Amino acid sequence: MVEKIPDQDNFFKNELLKITKPARYIGEEWNILIKNPSETTCSVVLGFPDIYEIGMSHLGLKILYQILNDLSGVRAERAFVPWPDLGKLMKEKDIPLFSLENKTPIRFFDIVGLSLQTEMNYTNILYFLDLAQIPFRSSERGDDFPIIIGGGASTCNPEPISDFFDAFLIGEGEEALVEIVQIVSAMKGQRKGDILSELAKVVGVYVPSFYQVDYSENGVVSNIQTMDKRAFPQIQRRWLEDLDRASYPETIPVPYISIVHDRIPLEISRGCTRGCRFCQAGMIYRPQRERSPENILRLAKKLVASTGYEEISLLSLSSTDHSRIEEIISGLSRLFEAKNVNISLPSIRMDTFSVQIAQNLKRVRKSGLTFAPEAGTDRLRRIINKGLTDQEIFSTLEKVFEGGWDDVKLYFMFGLPEEKESDLVGISQLVNEGLQMGKKIRGKKVSIHLSVSAFVPKPHTPFQWIGQNSLEEFEEKIQRIKAGFFRDRRMIRMNWSDFRESALEAVLARGDRRLSTVIEKAYQLGQIMDGWREFFSFERWKQAFEEAGLDYRFYSERWRDPKEILPWDHISSGVKKEYLLKEWEKSHRQEVTPRCVHFQECMGCGVCSS
Repeated sequence: MVEKIPDQDNFFKNELLKITKPARYIGEEWNILIKNPSETTCSVVLGFPDIYEIGMSHLGLKILYQILNDLSGVRAERAFVPWPDLGKLMKEKDIPLFSLENKTPIRFFDIVGLSLQTEMNYTNILYFLDLAQIPFRSSERGDDFPIIIGGGASTCNPEPISDFFDAFLIGEGEEALVEIVQIVSAMKGQRKGDILSELAKVVGVYVPSFYQVDYSENGVVSNIQTMDKRAFPQIQRRWLEDLDRASYPETIPVPYISIVHDRIPLEISRGCTRGCRFCQAGMIYRPQRERSPENILRLAKKLVASTGYEEISLLSLSSTDHSRIEEIISGLSRLFEAKNVNISLPSIRMDTFSVQIAQNLKRVRKSGLTFAPEAGTDRLRRIINKGLTDQEIFSTLEKVFEGGWDDVKLYFMFGLPEEKESDLVGISQLVNEGLQMGKKIRGKKVSIHLSVSAFVPKPHTPFQWIGQNSLEEFEEKIQRIKAGFFRDRRMIRMNWSDFRESALEAVLARGDRRLSTVIEKAYQLGQIMDGWREFFSFERWKQAFEEAGLDYRFYSERWRDPKEILPWDHISSGVKKEYLLKEWEKSHRQEVTPRCVHFQECMGCGVCSS
């Protein structure tokens, strides 16, 4: 088998000119790492089941790309799913999906690592495999095919896509992926089953074929048991204890076209101390770990010099919770002001925003500010453990407007547990009062961008047992929120999520293994790119459920019994199930849990002792 694209020269010279944005597919970007295949013993393609502009914006891909290529004898390349116009052309011309660096067809790699960041990409997994000419199901792939491994946030419940993967890496991949590559490299040429048995010994690696799931007559999971003696009864997620010493790229590929986050991503901390009860990331990425200001400044200098970018985005789940955030922003602003490099914060807590931070952020140019009150009343914010009051919200908005900002984005959810009409009215009241404050300070040029999304219950959170609102309930609630904006409509820009997409997300987030069949049927019906509204079809998904003999509402709207075996109970995020249940019970009492500060004030979630 020749490891090249058929009629490769003609494809890149002529065929790519027929489709939109051919620069997505040519590679050759600044700072890419290309190794000679003949000089490496193990090949890994880092695949992303979304288009180039999305995948190239993902920090995890950049980190793993650098780590793997730093290993002797290992080459790591990138691959993304194409826009449908190229996908159609590739099928017509029998062109297999290929990597960007060496233009190697995906099926010739030793390992295919797919980054799973959202449930809305699940049909794109099959799109990726289909174009790569690789069978969908692991049971259909022999020893000649690559080992397909999934990683990323969605693996905290990998069951709905378990039939498509040989293995999953649960948790953070910087250290574990190196161990995986070393095992595959050492056992190259051996039976895939033997390799998977060895991989199953690695903490954090889950091989779904080594587990059997049984169901009761009412459809709930009745039992999860191991079928291989080397498989762990419960998979413990991997996490880095010392973020400051962890490998981080000092140079990153720079695309020739604009991508979603076209700037330097600089992770300043990982994890969150807040414990919001709806937030999956705040649970599965515990505990909070910080990079030192000295390390952050060093990395920033390297990355600006190697990329030429004029913006640095400081990444974390809650950037202003970093214990030395003002020192970091001040130092970066002084360092890069003369070079016209902007510093931005995509994630800001309203109760930790300060005038000093505001002044330093606008030294070069004012980036947009986004805050997330999440709910419209103090009562509901206590239920979800947001720990934020109306007074703190208005105090922060006052600082923002007085600091010279004319526009601010506010993010809310609706359909939250124990939500009342007063909570929906509270959203419009809060936004209207904030706008009036802004008009007094900044005049008529002020505006507020209001983003509202439907609540999706997620695994490994205190709300994992809660049933989601129906589509009819969501519609009624969004109309109630909209009715509150009868004045100043030009100054309030409101957008909201598609309820049907939110319902599907809830289904896939809390689903079981039977959904692999539904996902495959949806793909066969033509469903791809669910995260893009122009391609999303809820009707196709409903048809797929009907053909599989399942009801999507069983997964989205059904309340779980706390004693029920959940499909993801054999996957541990480090947070104890007992702790999540206590947090759910505390939400009924509107009881707020204080911030979790690592090794200072323990809330007993179990992460630090696991």
